[in-house]
Amino acid sequence: MSFELETADINPENLRRVAIDPVSRVEGHGKVTLLLDENNQVHQVRLHIVEFRGFERFIQGRPYWEVPVMVQRLCGICPVSHHLAASKAMDIVVGAAQLTPTAEKMRRLMHYGQILQSHALHFFHLSSPDLLFGFDSDVAKRNIVGIAAQYPEIAKKGILLRKFGQEVIRITAGKRVHGTGSIPGGVNKSLSKDERTELLKDAYTMVAWSREAVNIIKQLHQQNPALYDTFGAFRSSFMSLVAADGSLDLYHGALRARDADGKILFDQMDYQNYDQVITEEVKPWSYMKFPFFTALGPEAGWYKVGPLARVQNCDNIPTPLAEYERREFVAYAGGKPSHATLGYHWARMIEMLFAAETIKDLLHDDDLEGTDLVLSGERQKEGVGVIEAPRGTLFHHYRVGDNDLVTMANLIVSTTNNNQAMNTAVREVAKKYLNGREITEGLLNHIEVAIRAFDPCLSCATHALGQMPLEVSLIDAEGGVISRVSKDSDGLRRLT
Repeated sequence: MSFELETADINPENLRRVAIDPVSRVEGHGKVTLLLDENNQVHQVRLHIVEFRGFERFIQGRPYWEVPVMVQRLCGICPVSHHLAASKAMDIVVGAAQLTPTAEKMRRLMHYGQILQSHALHFFHLSSPDLLFGFDSDVAKRNIVGIAAQYPEIAKKGILLRKFGQEVIRITAGKRVHGTGSIPGGVNKSLSKDERTELLKDAYTMVAWSREAVNIIKQLHQQNPALYDTFGAFRSSFMSLVAADGSLDLYHGALRARDADGKILFDQMDYQNYDQVITEEVKPWSYMKFPFFTALGPEAGWYKVGPLARVQNCDNIPTPLAEYERREFVAYAGGKPSHATLGYHWARMIEMLFAAETIKDLLHDDDLEGTDLVLSGERQKEGVGVIEAPRGTLFHHYRVGDNDLVTMANLIVSTTNNNQAMNTAVREVAKKYLNGREITEGLLNHIEVAIRAFDPCLSCATHALGQMPLEVSLIDAEGGVISRVSKDSDGLRRLT
């Protein structure tokens, strides 16, 4: 779905097209197109995903034990999520529905290290320039270098938070990026006492800094609710995993969904049966699919995933500081579901605090030094692995033949689950901020701010940090260029 023509008597050929290509400070490559009339009224907005990766196809024919290592090449910043989701699917295939305590806790430690480093990267490197300087601020300053110059302590803590998360990944997975620590049925290593001690030295500091990060975004909401509560806001259902007791669990659980008012749509749904409640729609103008709840249909059944959904979908967070912050978040919204797009940042920092607390607690567990690492049982032909990646619920579904080769793969990545939500946020921002106004770089950045709030991995590729070349042309109905805004690799804007 996109923001389509609202006036039937307008000929699309008479509309002007504006493109944001590529969208910057996100992962992967995507573009936004807008159709405007002669009065700069917006008639259509679409977020296009322009890369085709093909992982679901070329995984076919590969041995199942290669998959957890292969699929993480989808992404350079959240490979752990794919590594673990694929491993969880292959656990089912090898008959290891229950892991050993050491394997379970090693994977959890790895995953929460991933959550910590990814949330820190997104908030401090990619989004804080917009939030701390303003959406219309000087583009030459609106970047991580500008943050370091004006807010050196914030930048330093953001960088070190991410570094700590990467160290957790390195020690548990073998490498910071594209490790091999998780295998079908368990893990291939445990922690030494020295490794636990080394990580524990900084763990408590990371908890304190994560709480400071929550306070930063909380104060921004409280100081400017007119912006933070309404920017790109829209109502929708939401979905996430929850633990058996309804608490927040980013590694394992069952599916729960609520409607826009917070009413439960389904709960404790075994994710092995995800395809009974979710349908994937394909549209001709994007390589990314559009999932929706089958029972509600494509028009009403789309939903949000990720931090904003998870923090509100659970009944509690099982660490004290993050639970305190969750309660404040819920109270701020008056006890009703918040649909503020910028609320993703607040919820994301609560999750980062939860990850830091969980890492600290896990590092005190002697099971991390265990030697019983792998289990197997009765072989199965099919398995589904689901995990809460930093961006939201991630599905990996595989079928494996008797010859151990993969015969089918279906991946629904987190950003795919948020596809319609991102399109809707872009539409709402365009209607409010661009309608009838002369287009400027700052106004176009409002659209990018809405997209960044979801922390999308547009092709599950690599983060596009810093300055990306960009050219936006405004073209009249005859194809002539009315105006052009360009940004070179140094971030300098030029109007022609």
